Amino acid sequence: MSRTVIDLDDQLVADLAKALGTSTSTSTKKETVNTALREVLENRRRALALTRLRAAAGDGALDLELFEEKGNYRR
Repeated sequence: MSRTVIDLDDQLVADLAKALGTSTSTSTKKETVNTALREVLENRRRALALTRLRAAAGDGALDLELFEEKGNYRR
C-alpha cells in the first residue's frame, strides 16, 4: 500500500462518509476514501459488463424471449 499526501475537501469527505456509512467515530478519512474508490471501480466494472451484455444481446447471442417468461428461469 502506498502513502500519498493530498488535500481533501473536509465537507465533501464528511458528506461522503455519511453517504457510505463510514461516518462512525472509529472510521477514518482513509477508510472513507478507500471505500469510495472501491465503489467507483465496482460501478465501472458493472457498467462495462452491462455494455458487453447489451452488445451480445444486440448480436443475437442471447435468446431474449427466453428471459421474458419468468417460468423459464424460476424453479
